[in-house]
Amino acid sequence: MKNIELLKKLCTAVGVSGEEDAVRALILKEIEPLADRVEVTPLGNIVAFKQGEKRPVKKLMLCAHMDEVGLVVTNITEDGFLKFETVGGIRPAVLSGRAVCVNGAVPGVICAKPIHLLKGEEREKPVPVAQLSIDIGAKSRAEAEAAVQIGDNASFLPFFESSHGMVRAKSLDDRAGCFVLIELMRAPLEFDTYFVFSVQEEIGMRGAGTAAYVVEPDAAIVLEGTTAGDVAGVAPVDAVCKLGGGPAVSFMDKRTIFSRAFFRRALALGAEHAIPCQPKTASAGGNDAGSIHVTKAGVQTVTLAVPCRYIHGPAAMASEDDIENTIRLTALLMAEIAGGRAG
Repeated sequence: MKNIELLKKLCTAVGVSGEEDAVRALILKEIEPLADRVEVTPLGNIVAFKQGEKRPVKKLMLCAHMDEVGLVVTNITEDGFLKFETVGGIRPAVLSGRAVCVNGAVPGVICAKPIHLLKGEEREKPVPVAQLSIDIGAKSRAEAEAAVQIGDNASFLPFFESSHGMVRAKSLDDRAGCFVLIELMRAPLEFDTYFVFSVQEEIGMRGAGTAAYVVEPDAAIVLEGTTAGDVAGVAPVDAVCKLGGGPAVSFMDKRTIFSRAFFRRALALGAEHAIPCQPKTASAGGNDAGSIHVTKAGVQTVTLAVPCRYIHGPAAMASEDDIENTIRLTALLMAEIAGGRAG
């Protein structure tokens, strides 16, 4: 895959919701030479404008979120352990024994009662978050407070691997979408386009709505990393989407009923140009479209998502081909929507 080093930089950067600074700095360095105008909004979104060859029939905004799920330190015990809550949707089952990084610098391990001390049903049940702590090796509260403060964020341990046409990393949701936006900005555009890298999606789609209020688009394409359920133990009918099937196109989720015209045109463009793509066969969850499409008078919206196994965990997986095909399909759909040809 072209420019895979950029995807590695994006995925290994730490940017838990509300503290996206490192990711934002990385993206700004990449896009400032590519954009005609760049603004950072008060909440922290990046809004970049790139002029195309023509003025659009419909003002178009593309959006991908910079933040990732993580943890926030809520208290420090007298023994030096860090109590925490989750930031965004994380299953307790993926936390016990997990290596984490606190405040982008302090290594730690999420600790719980060892299996040798568990009794009866305790062995079969995930440990509730309230019973977990982060161990940074401190021997006392004072020693812990010298390195960490209440309110500091923690992320899964940064890593990135690529083999057999697959990439594995934390935060592919949604650094894959950020990567797609940056790659699209490198190419000449037929129409003027706004590119938004949003904040705080994982805790309620907060940044994107404020960005849409600034841009006032007629239409939007949201680039996302979404749940692929083509894994052991899941029936194919319940898989939602699968790796290798190309970008997943949503018709509905828990926050948005997407533009049927855009949804159908995206799938049709894939067929016309031999680009693999697939409908997302579930209406679960939500993404930045949920706040964008109800901004001001309303915004016609569609989501194209890179299928990712194991999202909201320490090691997601995506297909390099799916990422490349998301770039290809989005480029075509951008021109159709901005040119007023997609409905």
